[in-house]
Amino acid sequence: WIRQNNHQLSCTQFYLQETPPPLSEIDWLIVMGGPMGIYDDDRYPYLKAEKEYLKRAVAQNKTMLGICLGAQLLADVLGAAVNKGKHTEIGWFPIRKTEAGKSSGLIKLMPDEMPVFHWHGDQFEIPKNSVHLIESEACPNQAFLYNDNVLGLQFHFEATPESIHGMIEHVGDELVPDKFIQSDQEIRQQLSKCEQSNQVMFGLLDQLAYATN
Repeated sequence: WIRQNNHQLSCTQFYLQETPPPLSEIDWLIVMGGPMGIYDDDRYPYLKAEKEYLKRAVAQNKTMLGICLGAQLLADVLGAAVNKGKHTEIGWFPIRKTEAGKSSGLIKLMPDEMPVFHWHGDQFEIPKNSVHLIESEACPNQAFLYNDNVLGLQFHFEATPESIHGMIEHVGDELVPDKFIQSDQEIRQQLSKCEQSNQVMFGLLDQLAYATN
């Protein structure tokens, strides 16, 4: 989507002590996932610098998209609690729009219910003054929209077969038998579902771009 729309893209890896660009030089900020928790500052000291950068971005009204850990970080800097979920959710499970989500133009191209890829044990509470957009059986808070320009997604619309193979390769030890954890084989058998997720993601990004221009 970024390439198709001729946007410029830079990447900052905080864990390598890289310095992010000045906020005056960016329009959007996309905050991706990782295996750590937002509360693991002692083990991952760079999280403190990342959170401070996100706080400044919110204050400067930047358009922001957080995915998985990225959504949890955004919820945290917006003052919402992030904690261990009742269930770990890994694999292909359905999400559904909340009543507020059904009336949101941002996700109007998403079906009211659809299967998506998940890989998370923590969950965020919905930040104050945010719209609760999406939920699932295992995790009631799957997406929020703050101030029309800060979007947090707990799940993975962006997942591709390649990225899912990579997750299984690097953290596949988390695939233990549980109600909302699928096996390696179950996950790989459903990789064709990435196509619908990616299409919905493109539509969501189109709407976010339209709403924030």
